Amino acid sequence: MSEAEQEPNNRGNDSTSSLATCHSSLIHPSCFVDEPCEIGAGTRIWHFSHVMRDCRIGRECSIGQNCVVSPGVVIGDRCRIQNNVSVYSGVELEESVFLGPSMVFTNVLTPRAHVPRNTRADFAATLVRRGATIGANATIVAGVTIGQFALIGAGAVVTRDVPDFAIVYGNPARHRGWACHCGATLQFATADDATLPPTEELHADAAQALAAQCDECGSRYALLDRTVSMLEMRMPGSAR
Repeated sequence: MSEAEQEPNNRGNDSTSSLATCHSSLIHPSCFVDEPCEIGAGTRIWHFSHVMRDCRIGRECSIGQNCVVSPGVVIGDRCRIQNNVSVYSGVELEESVFLGPSMVFTNVLTPRAHVPRNTRADFAATLVRRGATIGANATIVAGVTIGQFALIGAGAVVTRDVPDFAIVYGNPARHRGWACHCGATLQFATADDATLPPTEELHADAAQALAAQCDECGSRYALLDRTVSMLEMRMPGSAR
């Protein structure tokens, strides 16, 4: 949609907003949105960003200043993309993913200026699963999966898959611990029947698992064979 086709934003008492309404989303007039694409209701796209054709962006997302969403990218609901981020073709974000300022995706493993590698067949797919966070200035090398609720530290260089709930940082990024869905660090200890009752996730191996309860929100987890399972999810501030 061109700038001329966008209508002034009309958001009740908020008369100071510089965003324009476009199909129930809110897009700054300095942005370029190439048709066809899908942008969910309530999504906001800020100054100087470019959304390219055939993208699917979910509901209630926030895309910051100077971002690029390349052709065919899929972004789930309630994602937050900070300033100066390019989400290249071949990248998929599930819901509630956070991308920190100036973090970097790649989509070709062996780029050369003199050898064209710009078709879908050349792109190595990258998947960022729900609730994951990628810190400012981190680099994600193409072809990896970032697990759900994983926490990637600022400036990390991720060259391999990251497990669910893992904390990784460094160059190359290495596993440093485990994170709750709320972002707090988990401390695992030997489980007992009170803290870790048998569940479908653990089956008969519950006795060998470690247990953790988040100090911030009270969510409960089990760790077995370097795999974390969330047994009970609570939100910060909820009654325990």
